Amino acid sequence: MYQQTNTYQESKPRYEILDGLRGVAALGVVMFHMMECYPSEISRWVMPHGFMSVDFFFALSGLVLGYAYDDRWDKMTTWGFFKRRLTRLQPMAIMGVLIGICFFYYSGGPTFNAVDSAPWYMLMLEALLLICMIPLPKSMDIRGWGELTSINGPIWTLIYEYVANVLYAFFLRRVNKVQLGIIVAFCALLSADLCLQLNLWGNLVDKGYQYTINGGFIFDPEHVYRAMVRLMFPFTMGLLLSRINRFISIKGGFWAASLLIITMVSTPMLTDISPLYEGIYELCAILLLFPLILSIGAGSRLQGRRATRICTVVGQLSFPLYITHYPIMYMHMSWAENHMDSPVSTHVFVGITTFIMCLGVAWACLKLYDEPVRNWLGKHWLKR
Repeated sequence: MYQQTNTYQESKPRYEILDGLRGVAALGVVMFHMMECYPSEISRWVMPHGFMSVDFFFALSGLVLGYAYDDRWDKMTTWGFFKRRLTRLQPMAIMGVLIGICFFYYSGGPTFNAVDSAPWYMLMLEALLLICMIPLPKSMDIRGWGELTSINGPIWTLIYEYVANVLYAFFLRRVNKVQLGIIVAFCALLSADLCLQLNLWGNLVDKGYQYTINGGFIFDPEHVYRAMVRLMFPFTMGLLLSRINRFISIKGGFWAASLLIITMVSTPMLTDISPLYEGIYELCAILLLFPLILSIGAGSRLQGRRATRICTVVGQLSFPLYITHYPIMYMHMSWAENHMDSPVSTHVFVGITTFIMCLGVAWACLKLYDEPVRNWLGKHWLKR
């Protein structure tokens, strides 16, 4: 059930299975982004709900932070908490930006129509802002998609992860279980607002994001709202589960929970039947399936060498893979767009090699950069 962590990160053992599930969800994100390279007739059927892995990451974060830090505030300062979170997150955030710089000018084309004309100094300025976790308005977009992190898309979720950490340190850690339950219920209502297009506040106007939890990677009022909704229910729900501390223990828990994640992200889009059905599906997955997966992952024990090995490897790769794969995926999107008439076998071959490249870059970043840097920070910064 648990694995001992590095002393500078946590003084507690950790949930091994949850680490592995984070890796499974990260693989789902990569496959989802790869399918985005192709027409909707394909992407609606192959890993179409991979974007929901982002919401699952927020749920994992809430549970793990609550478990790791709720009972440590009598001997840990707020700055001490943020030092630990910066040590865990920021090295790979910086690497994600650097990789985004390296691959940026190789991803031009009709879709990314602003890349070829983007001046290098704007690229460097935006890289500096993203390293500081400062979101970018549409007016500063240098790719053409209007993303708030146009050098490396997934960094937007890391910005909101820091928002969750701030909310936890200054507010959520102080509320009791009843108060937190009320917050969770309200956040569930906000999730229903997006998924069922209730439009409670009259701010859901983007026609491309109706009856879905998706969105949040654009810096405008509607998408900031979407991002906060995507963050708040999963995060507070995970935090509440950690405080209730009642989990489900089953044999083969890692495999069962992994299968639930794979089923969730690979279920075909239901918009062809009815946009409302799609919204209901996403809402049920968030409100019901996420707590079930977390409960199984936190309550079950790893059994067998194969499960332990796979869980360890994908868990270690999860964050590096998530934060470094998208610049490579930009290139794949550009290639696919310019070679759509190539044989299917060529597209399959390029997809496989791109996927292997993503795994290789992530593993190299983990072993040659992330782990050494965090170890150094643990010895020379956190211990002071």
